[in-house]
Amino acid sequence: MNGPADLPGWSVPLHRSLTEPILLGGVPRGMAIALGTLSAAIGLGLQLWIAGIAIYLIGHAAALFLTRQDPQFGPVFARHLRAARRHLDV
Repeated sequence: MNGPADLPGWSVPLHRSLTEPILLGGVPRGMAIALGTLSAAIGLGLQLWIAGIAIYLIGHAAALFLTRQDPQFGPVFARHLRAARRHLDV
């Protein structure tokens, strides 16, 4: 008996979806929705079609690159912003 993992009943199988982030097009779900909303607002609301498409493509490519580097970059960046704001008293 080496540890608690060897005892019957101490190991629980986890489904893969509980440990991986939800992605839309390879980008975290919240970021994909925000990016699409911003691009649609600029493209449709301001009638700047090319600018909306460009913002979406550049933003999606950047988010996709960051997601491939670290799948948890969104929550980590959000924590960083909260900590920096608290630390700098802004």
